Amino acid sequence: MSVELNHTIVHARNNRESAEFLAGLLGLEITAEWGPFIAVGLSNGVTLDFATIPAEKITPQHYAFLVSEAEFDAAYAQIRQRGIEHYADPHQKQPDAINHHDGGRGVYFMDPAGHGMELITVPYGGWTA
Repeated sequence: MSVELNHTIVHARNNRESAEFLAGLLGLEITAEWGPFIAVGLSNGVTLDFATIPAEKITPQHYAFLVSEAEFDAAYAQIRQRGIEHYADPHQKQPDAINHHDGGRGVYFMDPAGHGMELITVPYGGWTA
């Protein structure tokens, strides 16, 4: 049996706000609404199921998305147009910049619930043959 990640639950102060933030930024679709969840579908079939919980119960997580160069350009343009604070590094020491790792580009920013989001165009360690 092959094992695949199917979905994960992302805690949010407001499930709709967080789902729409990510979907709008990355050109994704909200694929389902079920009970307390609003799902955003990724191209590999995984969904991020956003659930509203009390803000004090949210533990910030890190979500990294591998995107194409064109998707990076579009998302980065949205980040800049929306005035979203962003950084070239996870420690937030290089504001308003992107990084260039393994021949690709990357950027870090926060979502409305305080989760650390990362966009990269090349996987860490580079592409494998």
